[in-house]
Amino acid sequence: MNRNINEYNLPMENSGPYGITAGHDGAMWFTENRGNKIGRITTEGEITEYLLPTPDAQPLIITKGIDGVIWFTEYKANKIGKIIIEGKVTEYDIPTADSGPYGITLGPDGAMWFTEITGNKIGRITVNGEIREYDLPDLGSFPSMITEGSDGALWFTENQGNKIGRISISGGIAEFNIPTTASGPVGICKGGDDAVWFVEIIGNKIGRIATSGQFAEYSLPTQDAKPHAIISGKEGELWFTEWGSNQIGRIKSCGEIIEYQIPTIDSEPHGLVLGPDGAIWFTEECGKIGQLIY
Repeated sequence: MNRNINEYNLPMENSGPYGITAGHDGAMWFTENRGNKIGRITTEGEITEYLLPTPDAQPLIITKGIDGVIWFTEYKANKIGKIIIEGKVTEYDIPTADSGPYGITLGPDGAMWFTEITGNKIGRITVNGEIREYDLPDLGSFPSMITEGSDGALWFTENQGNKIGRISISGGIAEFNIPTTASGPVGICKGGDDAVWFVEIIGNKIGRIATSGQFAEYSLPTQDAKPHAIISGKEGELWFTEWGSNQIGRIKSCGEIIEYQIPTIDSEPHGLVLGPDGAIWFTEECGKIGQLIY
């Protein structure tokens, strides 16, 4: 199914846009993994870019913090970065070498919480750049995306551990085994039903976990869709990218799934966000930003 999808070309074709978030300024902010930039696009499609201080930093996930600041992970540079609306960038070194910072989200305590894929840790960084790290129980868990839950804790996916993790703001960790084996969870978000929703990139499913630990899973209509990121929509539904099938998916809390084909072939959709205009904005690693109007 194809809805009204607009696509906007970035100045650098090979820049590899990856993560995206809605800023406090009414625009969308995104990372350019190969372009080594942070980009900004208005709802009218006007694009501005800001070069990162560290060469080849490989910025990935991006999200808004407090006081108008946008935070992002720099996977290769092993740093957490922040950018203000005017474009000034500040970077903070992570204590663990080669930690592979990936997911990042604003916590209920006002700090930013992030995952370290190869460091096997969950990190916390204050607005002033002070970092604390928490080791995960099992080696090789590959913590990926992270989100605040409705219970005041942070929830994250363990891509190789095949678990959903929970960390309290005091550092207490709990883990929950996903029913589907080797499901490869990646994206995660808080749903409108106060549960936590996630995608299984290998299991080809959308998962739901209640804060009490009960799971539900929903198989995708398209085989080998490779769902990647997931967000809450404006009507209690969830939206997700399908990297393998080149689609944007929508799932209702009852489990009903609809998929929308992206016009550009092999666009490699990754991050997505609900924009201030009510549209779903998403990144296409081929070098475009997409806008799905529904």
